[in-house]
Amino acid sequence: MGQVVSRDGTAIAFTRIGSGPALIIVDGAMCYRAFGPATALAEALSDRFTVYTYDRRGRGESGGGTAPYDVEREVEDIAALIEEAGGSAHLFGMSSGGTLVAEAAHRGVDAERIAIYESPMIVDGTHPPMDPDLPARVRRAIGEGRRGDAIKLFMRYVGTPGIFIAALQVMPPWRKLKGVAHTLPNDFALTGEFQRGTPPPADRWRGADVPALVIAGGKSPEYMRNAQRHLASALPHGELTVLPGQTHMVKPKATVPVLVDFFTR
Repeated sequence: MGQVVSRDGTAIAFTRIGSGPALIIVDGAMCYRAFGPATALAEALSDRFTVYTYDRRGRGESGGGTAPYDVEREVEDIAALIEEAGGSAHLFGMSSGGTLVAEAAHRGVDAERIAIYESPMIVDGTHPPMDPDLPARVRRAIGEGRRGDAIKLFMRYVGTPGIFIAALQVMPPWRKLKGVAHTLPNDFALTGEFQRGTPPPADRWRGADVPALVIAGGKSPEYMRNAQRHLASALPHGELTVLPGQTHMVKPKATVPVLVDFFTR
């Protein structure tokens, strides 16, 4: 475990495990090292890679998260981790972390290869676009100290069943979720431009001039699979793979073989 200092002086906490080529895992919304899939995935990959997991700024043991959000700061966090890893690394991002990985590659970080699992986008009419008032409602709930309400707004938007949301509120993970709820507006700022029901410009990620693997779950909704197909075609060197039987809550045993194959080519 350690820290890197990002360009703006923010300390970013990370954990390193394993040996081999460097691979940095980037979490999605509300996930961090103490909560989410990254730690288990890192352990499964550690026999082939030196795997870095980290707390995105404002989460867990990392600083930041109070200033107005700018995606460039998160890109600089990844760049600092790449420098710590020796100057070059593979990147794998899940959900909004995948959006951030694509953006980091587009902005020129020293990534050798990138992989993305289901970057949240709505690019056609198979799903309603995001309510433009939703980010403001989430920010207002957080500003008024109603972090639980902010989480519920987010979960309803992404399709979490109501009965699961109700049960979660009396379970230990709810406290961890409330601890990072204030970062939800950051993820809306990161992904909002891709939630409008229309495809982004074909050259949106023209700067991501590295081999890129986009992964979709075979049991994910049609709109999500369509979005990954669009992203794979828009990345300059993108390819798409679909994991049969998987949803947005993908299992490490499904992703690990695909990632090992892609990152060791």
